Amino acid sequence: MSSNTTVDINRTVADVVVFGAGGQVGRAVVAEARERGLTVTAAVRDEARHADLVAEGVALVRCDVTDADAVAAVAAGHRLAVSSVYTPDVPSQEFYRAATTALADGLGRAATGRLVSIGVATTLETAPGVRVLDAPEFPDAHRTFSLGHAVALDVLRAVGPALDWVVVTPPLDLDRTAPRTGRYRSGGPQVLGTRIAQADLAVAVVDELTEPRHHREQIAVAE
Repeated sequence: MSSNTTVDINRTVADVVVFGAGGQVGRAVVAEARERGLTVTAAVRDEARHADLVAEGVALVRCDVTDADAVAAVAAGHRLAVSSVYTPDVPSQEFYRAATTALADGLGRAATGRLVSIGVATTLETAPGVRVLDAPEFPDAHRTFSLGHAVALDVLRAVGPALDWVVVTPPLDLDRTAPRTGRYRSGGPQVLGTRIAQADLAVAVVDELTEPRHHREQIAVAE
């Protein structure tokens, strides 16, 4: 995919770059990271739509996440990265393959060693090797989107050891209005629970940035 992304490489480097910072989960991660004292580069497709993200400790930058050169430029100097990206404009498998490939390439060139990516519950297992999306009754419309996230996992699993990644996967019920409790459970790639507050998903993400416990794997989190 081509891009006309422009990047201000003279900005102040932050602790973590959040790709997809303008989305609801991305915003929750930015807020949690700032609460912990981390400085953040908020990478978005359209700066004008997300100007309200700019605050003390948060720099806003435009980036096409499917462009490895742009990812490398934005990530330069950052130790940590988060991916919470989505677009309705490109077929899911095409977008997530392109975005995850560009992230792996760009973060590698930037020497950003840790990536925490947000997964989707339908890629979790209900039995060994059987994902939620594999159920015969699973709706085709949702399967198409879910397969994009499955492709992203495949791309990450093929990445070399220089990138330490984890895919943090919430349950189907991601409660965007529930208050932050600071508590959650985590497990392997199997369905763990039915619900988590979005704010607590952000807690889990930032925990994996600041004190990594899982490496090169998909995990589930739930309340």
